[in-house]
Amino acid sequence: MANYPPETTDSALSHLLSAFTDYSLSHGLTVRPAPSFAENPRNALSTPAPVSLYPSLFPRSCFESGRSVQVAYNSVYAAVASDEEWLGKVVTNLAAVDTFMKSLYDVYLEVKQEGFAHEFSLGLFRSDYMLHQPTPSDVPIIHQVEFNTIASSFGGLASRVSGLHRFLLSSGAYPTHPHLIPTNIPLNPAATELASGLASAHSAYGPPVSAREKAILFLVQPNERNAFDQRWLEYSLLENHGIKTYRTTLSEVLSTTTLDPSTRRLLFTTPLNETLEISTVYFRAGYGPDDYPTQTEWSARKHLERSRAVKCPTIATQLAGAKKVQQELAVPGVLERFLANPEDAEKIRKTFTNIYPLDTSPSGLLARKLAFSQPEKYVLKPQREGGGNNVYRSKIPAFLRGIEEELWSGYILMELIEPPPAEGVIVRNGEVLKGGVVGELGVYGVVLWREEDGEVVRNNEAGWLLRTKGVESEEGGVAAGFGCVDGVCLV
Repeated sequence: MANYPPETTDSALSHLLSAFTDYSLSHGLTVRPAPSFAENPRNALSTPAPVSLYPSLFPRSCFESGRSVQVAYNSVYAAVASDEEWLGKVVTNLAAVDTFMKSLYDVYLEVKQEGFAHEFSLGLFRSDYMLHQPTPSDVPIIHQVEFNTIASSFGGLASRVSGLHRFLLSSGAYPTHPHLIPTNIPLNPAATELASGLASAHSAYGPPVSAREKAILFLVQPNERNAFDQRWLEYSLLENHGIKTYRTTLSEVLSTTTLDPSTRRLLFTTPLNETLEISTVYFRAGYGPDDYPTQTEWSARKHLERSRAVKCPTIATQLAGAKKVQQELAVPGVLERFLANPEDAEKIRKTFTNIYPLDTSPSGLLARKLAFSQPEKYVLKPQREGGGNNVYRSKIPAFLRGIEEELWSGYILMELIEPPPAEGVIVRNGEVLKGGVVGELGVYGVVLWREEDGEVVRNNEAGWLLRTKGVESEEGGVAAGFGCVDGVCLV
C-alpha cells in the first residue's frame, strides 16, 4: 500500500532505532549471534533478533481466515497421525526414496511392534500461509505453504514482537500514520498458549510414581542460537503453571535419562543429581538428518519413543508433517476421511494451492511435464523442515536432471503463490534494510489426543507468527538466516 511504512527524518529514525534496540534487548527479543557476526565462546552474548521495524500490513479478513481454520487443521493432522493404514501407505512409498523418512519410519515400526507406552500425543502445530493476489483487482486470499508438526518455532519471539510494535506506537516512537493504531496491532498470545498446551499434556500424563517430581523435557540442538524463543515457553510453564523444565540434546539423552523397565516411565537425572519423572518430551530438534550424525542420536530417538512420556511430537505425528501428506490431503475426497464435518473440509480446501506428486501416477506424470515446460510457475519441495531446502523456478529442471529419476517421487511440485507487492523495513544485526518484502503468516495450534482411540481432549488455535523476507529471498526460515520475525498491522 502506498506510503507504508511511513517516511521519517534521519533524527526520528535514529530515535526509533534506539527505542527498538533497547526494547528488544531488555525484553528478550534476542538470539545468540552468528559466528560470522561475533565470537561467543561462553554463550554470554546476545543480539536483537532480526525483526521488522514496523508491523506489516495484513488483510484482517485473511488473518481471521487463517486463525478460524486452525482447529479443523489440528483435527486433520491428529487423525492422520492416528491412521496407521493411510499414513503407513504414504510413508512406505516415501521411505523407498528418502533415507531420512525410512530411518524415522523404521524406528516407528520397531516401537509399534513392542507396543507404545504413551497414553496421549501432543501437537504444537503451525500452518503457514502466504497472501495470494495475482492482480491488484483480485481479492487477496490465503494459500497454505506448509504444515509443521515438529519444532514449530518462534512462538516466544513472535509474542514479544507484538509487544515491541505496540510499545513503539504507544511511546510515540512511530510517526503518525492512519494504519498505526492500537486496534490494528493485536497482542499475540502464542507463547502462553503453546506453554498451556504443554501444561495440558503434563496434567494428562497423570501422577508420577512414588514421591518423584514431574517435569517437562525440552529436546534442543547443541549450541542453539534460538534458545531465547524456547526459554519464553519455559518461563511461562514455571510462572503460570508451576512446571519445571529441563533441556537436553539427542546426543545426551542416553546419559541423562533411563526407562523404568516395567513401566517405561522416563526418568531424568538433573544437573544436581536429582531424579525426576518426565511427563512430556518437547522436540525442538530431531526434524532433519543433520540432527542424527551418529547411531547414538537414532538410539536416543527410539529410547524416547518407547517411553511413557507424552511426545510432542511422536514419530507418527512428525511423519504426518511430510510434504507428501500435504499433497495427498489436497487430492479430492481425501480430507473427508479425517473430518466428519463437510464444512470444515471445505474451509481447509479453500486454503490449498495446486500441489502435485512427482511419481509415475497420471498427476505425477503431468507434474513432471510441468516441471520442465513451465518451471517458472513452481517450487520443488523435499520432505524436510527448517528452511533452505526448496528448489525454485528455473533451477528445477537442472536439479531434477542431477538426481536419479527414481528419487523424484520423494518431492512434491507446488504452484507458486503470488503475493501482492509490499514494502518493509527489516533490522538485522543493527543494519536497516528497506525494500520490497513478502510475508508468511503462521497460525499455531494446540491439539492433545488419546493414543488408544484418537479422542481429542484439547484443540485450539494458539496465536500467530508473521515472517517477512526480502522479495529477492526465496526461503523464509528466520533461524536459517533468510527472513525476520514480524508483526501484523491489520487493515
